[in-house]
Amino acid sequence: MSSFHLPPSLSPLALYEPIASTWTGIVQSYSPATIEFAGTLIVQLIFFWGPCAIYLSLDRLFPKFSDRHKIQPAPKQPTRSEIFHCLSVVLRNQVLSSTLHALLIYVSTKTGKGAFRVDASIPPLFEVVRDIVFSLLLREALFYYSHRILHHPRLYPKIHKIHHKFTAPVALAAQYAHPIEQIVANILPITIPPQLMHSHILTFWMFMAYELVETTTVHSGYDFFMNAAKMHDLHHEKFLIYFGAIGVLDWFHGTDGSRMAAKRKAKGAAAAKGITQEQVDAIMKETKSE
Repeated sequence: MSSFHLPPSLSPLALYEPIASTWTGIVQSYSPATIEFAGTLIVQLIFFWGPCAIYLSLDRLFPKFSDRHKIQPAPKQPTRSEIFHCLSVVLRNQVLSSTLHALLIYVSTKTGKGAFRVDASIPPLFEVVRDIVFSLLLREALFYYSHRILHHPRLYPKIHKIHHKFTAPVALAAQYAHPIEQIVANILPITIPPQLMHSHILTFWMFMAYELVETTTVHSGYDFFMNAAKMHDLHHEKFLIYFGAIGVLDWFHGTDGSRMAAKRKAKGAAAAKGITQEQVDAIMKETKSE
């Protein structure tokens, strides 16, 4: 039996060497501060603005295909003027993000303690996987709890209500937010985890690229990628369900839609029949065990 072999030009080593040599040349040619700032900006342009442009163009280029895959009906979709207003707010938030990043790099340069590792080596696969898995889990916690706090009655009208203007969201609305929310819920949950790990800058860029594609996709309003946007679409429509991204904390706290619906139904039936709260809890426990 003959075994399958990749052509020499497609072998992992052949693919790795030009990437490593290119990266080494970049590190030798530019300062760590320049590499971090410019590289992060490029990642944002490609992996945020690129998907936004693709998703937003479907309506005009492929209207029948777009209508077939839209999660919410046409009457709920934002108008052209609302999308242009969204664009202006997102551009403002992008400027805010880049300004804060430049200030962080300036402070890091003065103190000699960079947030990320910028060296000529390519991080090993084990390190990349470890740091990204850790960052995904911590980002979920930071985003979930900051998101729930922003739904507090005292904070929601002043801050988070802006983001919920789009009950049928579009990809660009992923960063349509109050400046405080942009920092607390959008920037910090993505940047803090790899900084705690002192990750290689390439690892941080890979993690950020994934998160940007994920957030534009779940805000896209389309049923692509096994209905990835459906849960967040429901959050924009019903507000008090699906606060997280992965879904683990929504399941743990009972904000995953199905559990909350069952709980409300049980409480409503209890109120009608005069059942005590203790009995409701017992019923819910029995239902869960079944």
